[in-house]
Amino acid sequence: MNEKKQTDDIIICRCMEVTEKEIRAAIRLGSESFDSVKRITRAGMGLCQGRSCQQLIERLIIEETGIRASDLPPISIRPPLRPIKLETIRRMEV
Repeated sequence: MNEKKQTDDIIICRCMEVTEKEIRAAIRLGSESFDSVKRITRAGMGLCQGRSCQQLIERLIIEETGIRASDLPPISIRPPLRPIKLETIRRMEV
C-alpha cells in the first residue's frame, strides 16, 4: 500500500469522522479557509467545534494551495445551538 493511500484514510475531524481525503477534495474544489472546508465537509461542526481539527485542516489548506498561514482568514466562531422546549417559549413574557 502506498503512503498516499494510507493518509487518505486518516480521520482529521474525529467528531464528524471526516477524512483527509474528503478535506483535500474540498480544498481542490476551491475551499481556501477553515470555514469553507467546514461548509462542504462538516469538519469542525461536532462537539469540539473545531478545537481538535482546525490546525490540521489549516495545515492541509496551506499544503494544497500554497497560501501562507498569516493570510488565512480567521474562523467565525458560533456557539452551538441548544434545543428549547416549546413550553419554555410559550411561558416567556413578551
